[in-house]
Amino acid sequence: MTSVPESMKLRRDVSPLELFYDLVFVLAAYQLSHHLLDHLTWRGAAETGVLLVAVFGTWAYTSYEATFLDVDRRVTRWMIVVAMGLGLFMNAAIPGAFGDRAWAFVIPLLAILFASGSVTALAGRTDLLREHYRRTLLWVSASAPLWIVGAAVGSGPRLWWWAAAALIDVTGTWLAHPLPGRTLSSRELAFDADHMLGRLRLFFLILLGETVLTTGRAMSEAPVDAPNVLAATGVFIALVCLWAAYFGGGEDLITDSVAHSPDPVRSVRHGVNSTYLLLAALVAFAVGSERVIAHPTGHGSTILALLLLGGPALYLATTAWFFGTTAGGAWKERLLATAVLACAAAAAVLIPPLASLALLDLVLVVTAAVLIRAHRRLAAERTAPPATADRASP
Repeated sequence: MTSVPESMKLRRDVSPLELFYDLVFVLAAYQLSHHLLDHLTWRGAAETGVLLVAVFGTWAYTSYEATFLDVDRRVTRWMIVVAMGLGLFMNAAIPGAFGDRAWAFVIPLLAILFASGSVTALAGRTDLLREHYRRTLLWVSASAPLWIVGAAVGSGPRLWWWAAAALIDVTGTWLAHPLPGRTLSSRELAFDADHMLGRLRLFFLILLGETVLTTGRAMSEAPVDAPNVLAATGVFIALVCLWAAYFGGGEDLITDSVAHSPDPVRSVRHGVNSTYLLLAALVAFAVGSERVIAHPTGHGSTILALLLLGGPALYLATTAWFFGTTAGGAWKERLLATAVLACAAAAAVLIPPLASLALLDLVLVVTAAVLIRAHRRLAAERTAPPATADRASP
């Protein structure tokens, strides 16, 4: 296997245009949260999951392509601008996607996927990259008819058509769009892994920011009394802990691990794949937080337990997989915290929402502190000089 020459290992900062593009997905995360909040049923959760796959898939496609093509190229910049405009229309249609705005959602979705994939298939810097994106277009072509049929049928069967389309899209992303006898040789691709990790970090902050927006909206609509103030404070503490669980040294571990990986494209792909679940986890937590702030002294329920504690549990389980496969450490602590949250969720069915939130905060504060120490220990082990064997005395 040939290695990528050092001259092909590109290093670029995240550009202002890419940051501008990412802002479109603040709207997307907000819309997804409120679609779930307005449809708190199993069907509503399934609809939100399908829309989530479609929305994040467009971000992942265009972000990969901008990283491969170089955002300083004119064709790349135009691709991002066009995708941003189409994405604004797509994300605005999320509330009515399973109602009377199906075409307003599907047409921009398919336009983004086909346009960005075609640009990379034509303008990629290497034959290997262009050939990979031709395979990607075949995967998109396989799901496109299902998106179209789903938009054409009634809202009842639409979920099944779109779920099948979303399954094809997410499978293609997770497997790097293989075809029989033709797979991605990612070790030979010139790829700015640090740039793409930066995009993922910023997207993660956007997701946390959306929860802040949801919390702020719930606070503005709730009475200013002791239970509501305590609920808002508890949600803020949980958000800080979720942030610290990754940015408290974990970010540096991932960056260092990817920098020394023999296959950085594969390592970053794990990060992208995990973000589907992280987005789902934070959407669930945002909805659960809004319900707690609205009714802090109400009755516990299975739905609230799944949202308020299940969301963070999914978040920790997903990051456990990502850290285990990428950094090789700090995953056992996350899995243990996931198990504790699962037990806490069972108790949350029986206790008031404010008590459930206090239980969540207790688990997350301890988890964040343990993970920060684990990250520091792993970082110290990696920077420590190798031990030398003592020489025997003559």
